[in-house]
Amino acid sequence: MTDVAPTTQAQLRAHFPDLPQSPLISRAFDYARDRCPAFLFNHAARSWMFAAKLATLEDVAHDAEILAVSTLLHDLGLTEHAAGPNRFEVNGAGVAAAFVREQGFDDRRAQLVWDSIALHGTPSIGVFKEPEVALCARGVGADFGTPDNDLLGASAIALAVAAAPRLDMKRRFTACVCHMAETKPETTYPTFIRDFGERLVPGYKAPSWVDVIANGPFSE
Repeated sequence: MTDVAPTTQAQLRAHFPDLPQSPLISRAFDYARDRCPAFLFNHAARSWMFAAKLATLEDVAHDAEILAVSTLLHDLGLTEHAAGPNRFEVNGAGVAAAFVREQGFDDRRAQLVWDSIALHGTPSIGVFKEPEVALCARGVGADFGTPDNDLLGASAIALAVAAAPRLDMKRRFTACVCHMAETKPETTYPTFIRDFGERLVPGYKAPSWVDVIANGPFSE
């Protein structure tokens, strides 16, 4: 499939005119758009729309800039722009936190961005954190299919897809994370990418805690 240009802010706001606006959100939008392939950026944009919509539907008080930046930048770790030795969420969180500090965020707001991105792939923890962290995880999850899709409703989901088309998302995202499982398997063992590796990547074998415990340096 030939890549098309990733969605623009004007396209998003044409369908979701109530999305929050600020110079920092615009800079974060452009930062992610310039660094992610179109299918991955459009996923990030839909995640923002879903997260913002969930906050409105549930009347959740939150920092709209933190939520926007976190959802827009949450997958930087799947690109060459946030490479590193750690799981992709942590690599991306570090780059995003550095970005917002350069934009004037204090330590607390930068930490919330870091937490939101580092935990977006672990919603079983993230949903119990601050509202921005929880909403980020839920918005991202909704673009794959979670119970929040029922809350969002078919109309809002269709609008999000119209504003930021999926661009063969299922196949291309699968290829993206399988490539990581092939090339950096040690970073994927504690993440959801392990599921892709075990099912789709020949030779992928994650270590087991059963073996770690059984072979521990203890006499009993």
